[in-house]
Amino acid sequence: MSIRLENISKVYGRQWALKNVSININQGEVVGLLGPNGAGKSTLMKIICAYLPSSEGKAFVYGFDVENESQEVKRRIGYLPENNPLYLDMYVREYLHFVAKLYHRKNARADVDKVIQMCGLFSEQNKKIEALSKGYRQRVGLAQALVHQPDVLILDEPTSGLDPNQLIEIRKLIKEIGKEKTVLLSSHIMQEVEAICSRVIIIHKGKVVADDLTGNLSKYMHAGEKILLELDQEISSEEFNQIEGIQELKLISTNTWEIQSDGQKDIRQQLFAFAVSKGLNIRSLQKVENSLEQIFQELTVE
Repeated sequence: MSIRLENISKVYGRQWALKNVSININQGEVVGLLGPNGAGKSTLMKIICAYLPSSEGKAFVYGFDVENESQEVKRRIGYLPENNPLYLDMYVREYLHFVAKLYHRKNARADVDKVIQMCGLFSEQNKKIEALSKGYRQRVGLAQALVHQPDVLILDEPTSGLDPNQLIEIRKLIKEIGKEKTVLLSSHIMQEVEAICSRVIIIHKGKVVADDLTGNLSKYMHAGEKILLELDQEISSEEFNQIEGIQELKLISTNTWEIQSDGQKDIRQQLFAFAVSKGLNIRSLQKVENSLEQIFQELTVE
């Protein structure tokens, strides 16, 4: 197991930033960490990286205790903080070689060559970092997190401030990296998390409120499934009253209804029986998946 957290808590004075957080992340998973501002995402990442001690609980990376074996943990983790601190007056290759030597890499030159190629920095390697665009600076940040060949990659808002083209490039890069390494990333961009991550963890007020595969998160919604039903004839909304389990009903176009169930049971069979009893033909019946944004809002809005 790559990362294991057991009842991690962090308190600042009387303010709990994290409270009893327990998470297991397996090798090779790409996990999105979501939460509103101040939910505790960055604090949790810093604790995993051994940059910040927890107030309670235990954290392990590849079996090494984060608190008591921090040097072993740091050897296995690559970390890109949200503000991406770089030495702007250094050249790209020079900076990456400097970072590799900090990790006592025996073949630092080969390590630097590898991450320059991996992160698409070949054409920029002899430029000063201060001369780079925001997108290329993020690439340098990723390269420094990867230069020591870590097993786990921790990325805090890795695409913050990038333009659409840069977003696409960095997403592709992270997905490629995720084929070989365990990746934990935080983001406020829901489409990004859906595109990159196989699993999502949502935290709110320092507690985990959802943890599942991206496609399974709808089960955390209080409301039931949403269905689009297109019929071949006009009917009134009152005629749907005989169907149990409809929470909300809306006519969205001619003969097409948006139906929200109450979550107690699957109402699609009842809809078919209803159509037969009314002599109606169903042109289409489609179950609408809840978006990650809808799930996030329901779980984190006061």
